Amino acid sequence: MNSAARIEAFLEMMSAERGAAENTLSSYRRDLEDASVEIDGGLAGAAAADIRAYLDDIAARGFAATSQARKLSAIRQFFKFLYAEGLRSDDPTGTLDSPKKGRPLPKTMSEADTGRLIDRAAQEAGDAALNDGDRLAALRLHALVEVLYATGLRVSELVGLPVTVALRDDRFFMVRGKGDKERMVPLSAKACMAMRAWLTARATVPAFADSPFLFPAASDSGYLSRQVFARDLKGLAARAGIASAKISPHVLRHAFASHLLQNGADLRAVQQLLGHADISTTQIYTHVLEERLVRLVNDHHPLAD
Repeated sequence: MNSAARIEAFLEMMSAERGAAENTLSSYRRDLEDASVEIDGGLAGAAAADIRAYLDDIAARGFAATSQARKLSAIRQFFKFLYAEGLRSDDPTGTLDSPKKGRPLPKTMSEADTGRLIDRAAQEAGDAALNDGDRLAALRLHALVEVLYATGLRVSELVGLPVTVALRDDRFFMVRGKGDKERMVPLSAKACMAMRAWLTARATVPAFADSPFLFPAASDSGYLSRQVFARDLKGLAARAGIASAKISPHVLRHAFASHLLQNGADLRAVQQLLGHADISTTQIYTHVLEERLVRLVNDHHPLAD
């Protein structure tokens, strides 16, 4: 059997024995036929070095790591089939490593844009011309934005905060996060002021006054939903002249971490503040540290250009 016949036999097995969908079979066919054309002598007789050279070639052609990994997965499945059917005595893909998928950098905001967003929230919260309902919403949004940027909380942690956080006069408070783990987070003076202003307005709403939550709502959970906050945040961004597509609660959490690192914070400290169990999760922000180190050398090294 030549390579083409063996690819057909593999696809028939995938269809008959594993019930592979048409789209899956078409994807396997494209990837296997491409490899067979590119590898001298066809795919079925290829050695590990041939397959490695093929993978290097498609990487050089600009294929994304995810596409490279998909093609290698198809080739692995193909050779497992050949080995199981006795059509080959070895599996040349056994020693091949999967392409490393680059971790995308987190979306964040500049310090200037973050400042504009918060200033707009403060301006709207202090607008005496607003009616009672709009002013209540503006005070709540201002408190949410100030607290989120001051603490770097996850949005689920933020909207579910207990009202006791605003009743204390502390610069730090404890929050229960993922895995039911508690951590200490900072609270800026501006965030405290915004929370107190919201607390005063909140007390005027009978339905909210006795709620155990800082941001109560008429929902099953008893507190503001993440979706409502995300929608209000996008509206605020648009009014501040910031593209709403670029803003979300998670982007503000990333801004909190990135701006700390840009201004000299330690990666371990940021890990603790974000509530990451493993520092490898926090290391998505190392690009910020790298930029700061390059700037440090360029600005202060005597031999720098």
